[in-house]
Amino acid sequence: MKQTETTDNNTQSLPDRETMYAALVERDSSFEGVFVAAIRTTGIFCRPSCSARKPRPENVEYFPDAKSALANGYRECKVCRPLVALGSTPDWLQPLIEEVEQDATIRLQAEDLRERGLDPVRVRRWFQKLHGMSFSAYLRMRRINQAFSQLQHKSSVTDAAFQSGYESLSGFGEGFKKTMGTAPAKSNGQQVIVVNRILTPLGPMLAGATKQGICLLEFTDRRMLETQINRLQKHLNAKALPGDSRFFPLLEGQLESYFAGKRAEFDLPLITPGTEFQQKVWAALQTIPCGATRSYSEQAEIIGQPTAVRAVARANGDNRIAILIPCHRVIGADGTLTGYGGGLWRKKRLLEIEQRTDAPVE
Repeated sequence: MKQTETTDNNTQSLPDRETMYAALVERDSSFEGVFVAAIRTTGIFCRPSCSARKPRPENVEYFPDAKSALANGYRECKVCRPLVALGSTPDWLQPLIEEVEQDATIRLQAEDLRERGLDPVRVRRWFQKLHGMSFSAYLRMRRINQAFSQLQHKSSVTDAAFQSGYESLSGFGEGFKKTMGTAPAKSNGQQVIVVNRILTPLGPMLAGATKQGICLLEFTDRRMLETQINRLQKHLNAKALPGDSRFFPLLEGQLESYFAGKRAEFDLPLITPGTEFQQKVWAALQTIPCGATRSYSEQAEIIGQPTAVRAVARANGDNRIAILIPCHRVIGADGTLTGYGGGLWRKKRLLEIEQRTDAPVE
């Protein structure tokens, strides 16, 4: 990504003006978190993906974030709402989300949504975009997760079914087998990977956890996300289902401190199934101090295999726990930023955050 000098008001480098204007015109969501566009003629600032009418290039001023645009006298666009965290739940949907989170067994049909003043089609589209499934599928998976948890605590199949909101054993058995790949009575050897979204300044991330710890943390727009989830399910003999974990509030709090420049290390249990070589590479990544970088060749030397540079790079790419296992701290031998599943712009921004972090590294 070509870089240029920033204005005096900004401390972060930005892409060149031509690149940013093209992204604005094309409504390119991959530039979310890279810049905001301030329109001199209207006094507002927008996300790169804003659907509003586009201004002339000479009428646009660019800033790295909303805070900088506000400090320069611009106000928020009411169309794209750049002050709202990317991927956050819209106000019109928040009451429904809270209702669902309070009851994992809830069943809601289209008429139930209409009674709540919601358009079922609009709800379905939001869940399809943010979770990759319909609202009804999301509720069904939460019920299966609830039933699985009860079965693991030695509840009978009948109790698990009816206490999870199912009205018949046959319907429960069919839905459970379709989701988990086995009948309820034969599920003792399996486990669930609970997944949920966590909002960050660089976009939403998908977190995954078992009962033992965090096993997944990826930006939701990563192309390899589905592949990574499938691999993780195979490694752990598990199914990924939406739900809550005791680790998620801790993870969210530590990420918030990290992005604020107040945390240099994380202290959460990590579950990292993989080959022996991958385990060595991932362990070495965790020895790179916050604010520092290391080349792929240096990583290869640290694990005692100096000729395995390409294999190290592949193992970096297979890391499923972004930020906590800091594969973004590995750069090219010449200092250039290379290969990051979350996008090079995020890699650059993460390194900038860490260079300004004032928390001591223990």
